[in-house]
Amino acid sequence: MKYAILAVAFIGIAAQANAAETYATRQQAEQLVGKVTSAMRKDANGTLSAITAKDAAWVHGELYPVVYDLQGKVLAHGQNPKLVGKNLIDIRDVEGNYYVRERVELAKSKGKFWQNYVFVDPVTKGVLPKEMYCEKLDESVVCAGVYKR
Repeated sequence: MKYAILAVAFIGIAAQANAAETYATRQQAEQLVGKVTSAMRKDANGTLSAITAKDAAWVHGELYPVVYDLQGKVLAHGQNPKLVGKNLIDIRDVEGNYYVRERVELAKSKGKFWQNYVFVDPVTKGVLPKEMYCEKLDESVVCAGVYKR
């Protein structure tokens, strides 16, 4: 009986550790944004199309890029292609914050930054705090985010 309890406990701990490893990190978000900006310098249209097509080079589970123009219009979205072409400047998170507007303003003033907001986690379907790393590239803002768990 003791061994059965220990085995169940071990499996539970191992499952949690394995699940935690699948979550994106801040470092991975920064690396992905760097990779996208580098590719966009060579072939912006091809990169934007590949992101929106959810190409495996760009989309890694919950980690995916989003690219906006400086007016808040979505140029590419690695999770929701229906958003491409839509202006999200006036969209709010569940706390009422204009997170895309803030993102565009930070891009114009800082160039590179981390932004905090809240969003629905695609894994748990719950509302979680999220951090988005963004870099301004010419007339666009390239971003990738991680959930705070």
